[in-house]
Amino acid sequence: MKRLLFSITICLAAFLIYSSSSLSKFLNSYLINLSSLTSLSFSSTSSTSSFNIFSIPFTPPSFFSPANMSTPRSIALSFVATSQSEGAGASVRRSIGTPKLRQLSPFLMLDHFTVHPGAGFPDHPHRGQETITYLLSGAVDHEDFAGNAGTIGPGDLQFMTAGRGIMHAEMPNPNFGDNVGMQLWVDLPAKLKMCEPRYRDLKAKEIPTIQVDGGKVTVKIISGQSHGTDSVKDLAYTPVWIFDITIAPGGKIQQPLPIGWNAFAYTLEGETTFGEGDAKKVAPRYYNTVFKQEGDYVHAEVPAQAGESGRFYLVAGLPLDQKVVQYGPFVLNSQEEVYQAMMDYQTHSNGFERAKDWESKIGKSMVH
Repeated sequence: MKRLLFSITICLAAFLIYSSSSLSKFLNSYLINLSSLTSLSFSSTSSTSSFNIFSIPFTPPSFFSPANMSTPRSIALSFVATSQSEGAGASVRRSIGTPKLRQLSPFLMLDHFTVHPGAGFPDHPHRGQETITYLLSGAVDHEDFAGNAGTIGPGDLQFMTAGRGIMHAEMPNPNFGDNVGMQLWVDLPAKLKMCEPRYRDLKAKEIPTIQVDGGKVTVKIISGQSHGTDSVKDLAYTPVWIFDITIAPGGKIQQPLPIGWNAFAYTLEGETTFGEGDAKKVAPRYYNTVFKQEGDYVHAEVPAQAGESGRFYLVAGLPLDQKVVQYGPFVLNSQEEVYQAMMDYQTHSNGFERAKDWESKIGKSMVH
């Protein structure tokens, strides 16, 4: 009975949120996608990891080096990300946040997006997570209710911490063509769910780039460490490592990853072979390859006879030992907290005060 009453309350709160025309289309896309995952409009899972958020440093100690690596990570799952519509006129290939892979703590969602001019992600709220947007081509404007605004271009990233609440819009810059990129949703530790929101733009020129295996492999170190080179620090609260790796035919790499972290590789271009020996597996374009936690490095290669290079987005993150309850853009640790987030948004309180009567300028550029 208690669960029934709570479900009724959630439905009523959802109805109130739907009364806001600026959010209805955006949130509707989330509900359609979540409907195949659960009979309710929120999902609830719990991590089995016992890691503490501060138990592993952002950069492992000095003894964690390629010379000390001993165990390759084997593959747990590999599957293709299928295309679906999202936002207002955008399309995404979603691989995390689907029935195939609901969550991979701390990762909540991974989208390979394509946004045409006139489409995009108009005004919408967030609470309780971080989003990491990596733009591969085009230019994206962003604007929020706190007065923050800017543009990221090819190779740039935006790290956005929603914390206790943010209302923002992400739209294609009208002076460029199609926008293609990756957006990753990362869970926040429970103690940071209600932190103040913040942004950190990382420009392409700030990202260290190295070459290994005689120049056959190029590694963009967006976050973390590769072959003795560190990235820019303090990008996200939840520890994550992110690399954009391109391997020419005949090249190979052994990329160290923190032991116990969850990790995956999403193929952006060509084909890449992951694993060693009998455990090798080829990952074509648009495939997400998820690795087991055991092991201290990922082995990747492209055969010498391949007709093109392989490029992939390698990500690892510290698992969080906490329950996840999600209703669209609200990601908390209990049903009651989700209900409170919906009420706070509707009543413009507890972090959403500035959402009242706010409309972004860039959101008005959307073609209706």
